[in-house]
Amino acid sequence: MGYLAWTAAAGVLLLLMSLSYGWINRTPLPLFGVYLLVGIACGPWGFGVLTLDFVAHAGLTSHITEIAMAASLFITGLKIRLPLTSSYLKMGIKLALPGMLLTIAGIMVAAHYLTGLSWPLSLALGAILAPTDPVLASLVAINDARDGDRLRIALSSEAGLNDGTALPFLVLALVWHKAGEVPGAGQWLHWLSVDLVWALVGGLLIGFSLGRLIGIIATRSRHAQGDVAPSEFVALSLICLSISLALALGASGFLAAFAAGIGLRSAEVTVQKRHPAEKEDDDDLPAEMLVNPHTRHTLAENNPIKSVGLVIGDALSFGDTVERILAALLVIVLGVTLSEHWDISALPLACLIFFIIRPLAVLIISWRSEESLLHRVSLGWLGIRGIGSLNYIAYAYVHGLDGTSATLVTNTAITIVTISVLIHGISVTPLLAWRGKKEQQ
Repeated sequence: MGYLAWTAAAGVLLLLMSLSYGWINRTPLPLFGVYLLVGIACGPWGFGVLTLDFVAHAGLTSHITEIAMAASLFITGLKIRLPLTSSYLKMGIKLALPGMLLTIAGIMVAAHYLTGLSWPLSLALGAILAPTDPVLASLVAINDARDGDRLRIALSSEAGLNDGTALPFLVLALVWHKAGEVPGAGQWLHWLSVDLVWALVGGLLIGFSLGRLIGIIATRSRHAQGDVAPSEFVALSLICLSISLALALGASGFLAAFAAGIGLRSAEVTVQKRHPAEKEDDDDLPAEMLVNPHTRHTLAENNPIKSVGLVIGDALSFGDTVERILAALLVIVLGVTLSEHWDISALPLACLIFFIIRPLAVLIISWRSEESLLHRVSLGWLGIRGIGSLNYIAYAYVHGLDGTSATLVTNTAITIVTISVLIHGISVTPLLAWRGKKEQQ
């Protein structure tokens, strides 16, 4: 197929998905499941019109998945409009830190004894598969800044954090694998101080500071100029600056992108407090909901709330669009490359992760919480894997992972990610509906 043929095929696919979106929502198959099937149909298992080996282009895959993750993490952070002391956020932090550590440990032990992988490669597989995904978990993510559903908030904050908190353990696994022995005291100290503590703390500080600073500067600048033109570039600049500055300083780019969204939201909250709305009921509404971006040129009153509302609204619109396009592309690529990496022997490990390791880790870290058993079980099940795991696989290959055992790690991870996209995607809507009925009783 030539350039024109591929362009036409992409146009037809986008048109069909747009026109049939309502019908797809009435089926048990999630939208990303449809993209996955499209990829499989285009690949060697289907019509064979496209052949891609995701590992052979690990460098490119790493960059594309990194961009998709950064956009999604930024939007996730921007939708969280809660104080850091919120109990809803605390659950997400527990899931992303102690919960993820328990999940990595569980996968590491299970992978070592089920697949025969060495301990360092088992740790690598645990770090690849432990994080939940902010890109593909759109059905359980926060809808907007007013969303007060504690399940969605916990899962969104977990997904925003754990892609950054899992990476240091993949780095440790690669160091351990290359050395062929347990790292020495010097390597442990470097990993603990630089790869773990600084990466996490530095990423959060860099991202939050940039987000808040640029949010305030953009608001004041637009207000002073009376500017109502679209401001999508504010979001793009924040995503680019946060991730590039963090990586340049050896911090976590993923955490920086997530924290940049939180920082921008923090700037909006600050503007709201300094310039109360005329109606008391409007004080609790996010600024982007107090202005209509489609009638921006007809807004007579020029005030800081309007300015920051337009900035936030444009950032959300831009980020959501980029996230959906890149996610669709990557899931289709996953479907195409699946024929090269499908490994049925990964099914027992997948069952352990989905039904025992992840749920048990959640139950342990939420043991003393006031949440109901249904809520805790729902958190344990709704841990979809996706683009983040693909990024980690590519990262491992870029940083020297190779050999037969590395192929086993890749095949196992891609198989489990594929299964997760399907079974978690199919089950999420009926589970949330059933949960809603139970909580109303």
